[in-house]
Amino acid sequence: MSDLLTHEEYSAFAKSIEFPRTAFIDGRFQAGRGSSLKSVNPATGETLCTIAACNEQDVNLAVEKAREAFEQGVWSKQHPSERKAVLIRLAKLMSRNSRELAVMESIDSGKPIRDCEQVDIPESIHTITWHAEATDKLYDQSAPSGDDAMAVIVREPVGVVAAVLPWNFPLLMLAWKIAPALAAGNSVIVKPAEQTSLTALRIAELAAEAGLPRGVLQVLPGNGPDVGEPLGLHPDIDMISFTGSTETGRRFLRYSADSNLKKVVLECGGKNPAIVMDDAEHIDLVAEHIVNGAFWNMGENCSASSRLIVHESIKAALLERLVARCREWRTGDPLDPATQLGALIDDQHVAKVSSYLNPQDGVSVLAGGTIDGAFLGATVYDNVPPDHKLAVEEIFGPVLSVITVSSLDEAIEIANSSDYGLTASVFSANGKRAIRAAKAIKAGTVTINCYGEGDITTPFGGYKLSGFGGRDNSLHAHDQYTELKTIWIDLSDAASADTVS
Repeated sequence: MSDLLTHEEYSAFAKSIEFPRTAFIDGRFQAGRGSSLKSVNPATGETLCTIAACNEQDVNLAVEKAREAFEQGVWSKQHPSERKAVLIRLAKLMSRNSRELAVMESIDSGKPIRDCEQVDIPESIHTITWHAEATDKLYDQSAPSGDDAMAVIVREPVGVVAAVLPWNFPLLMLAWKIAPALAAGNSVIVKPAEQTSLTALRIAELAAEAGLPRGVLQVLPGNGPDVGEPLGLHPDIDMISFTGSTETGRRFLRYSADSNLKKVVLECGGKNPAIVMDDAEHIDLVAEHIVNGAFWNMGENCSASSRLIVHESIKAALLERLVARCREWRTGDPLDPATQLGALIDDQHVAKVSSYLNPQDGVSVLAGGTIDGAFLGATVYDNVPPDHKLAVEEIFGPVLSVITVSSLDEAIEIANSSDYGLTASVFSANGKRAIRAAKAIKAGTVTINCYGEGDITTPFGGYKLSGFGGRDNSLHAHDQYTELKTIWIDLSDAASADTVS
């Protein structure tokens, strides 16, 4: 990634972008038949463009074209090395257009341009490349069936896959889904979040330029009732991969039950704990990890460390450093490279996050707590009871709740009291203690002495209400986009004799 531009240069670049305004169906842009959809800059309220959104008729057309492409084998039956080559070309085209993608992502979602340039776009490109390279390196298996038979277990693409995306990481979540799905040979229909459709449409255009056949990747902008629900209920879609709220995830399970029992993979919410014990070392570094985990991407992150569970003996020292670091997190125009906290996504979400501010019940504010339009600074609340709504409900904003404990057992009990189980962190200088805690916490990813989600090589997903049906990232992601088939071959002498006679 090239060096960052100035605020003024980014602002000028944003004005030069030509936005996609229609759906991408059957290899070309064409207007959807649904209501129009406004793409709005969350930081300014400015309408970037109006998109001709889709409806059920468009869903039916896209599914028809996706199925046609799949059955014809223009992608599904290509040699894995040929699919890999196309995906590598897509990654290269994304690299050549990385600045456009970064600026488009920032103004469409409110994300800081620094994060888009240095994290989201590079990670999206890396995701496409990594899964592309895995395409011709995943071997089928042979079972230990003895001398009289041979059993071969092969992977086959599921068929037509629908990927329903969230608005908090529009391009990265697109990459997490389409990269393994396309690598496996599926046809993919993407429904971006209605707030953030632009980069998904641009990627579809680049994929066609890279040589992806018509009908293999299509993007249908639109709202949930007009596009999401018809996708969920469509009898010719074989799988849904969804990232978003747990409430909406439940709907896709119902849609599957009410239609063709399509496979469903859900990555939903989180209320993630960061446990800091009395023997934690390097308190300044711990504070930095906690702040990054809680406030990165404005806390609009399913893996955000929104609960700080801290031992009473170390609490004062940690909070002093933590609050000092909060003051360093600058809120402002997302196109300013100095900004670390951009704009919340829209008015509806602003209202939701605002409902958690100014709590009572003895809760005290240590930092932030005041919202200005779409902007909320890093907010820290102390003395939060473990059953308070601040500690129980997913806020999806830059709000950290501090819970005090006197033992590791108490900390683990509180950590596991949540209905969610996506990620967690443990900070302790005692390695055995930290590992025992990590094994006891019910979460899909547990980090020790750091905040993180792993990387592309490690599976990402959750326990309980945080996930269902599979994992994103790593080779495990390929499993959910394939069906396993057993081919049993009888090699016994009796079978041979019968064949000869």
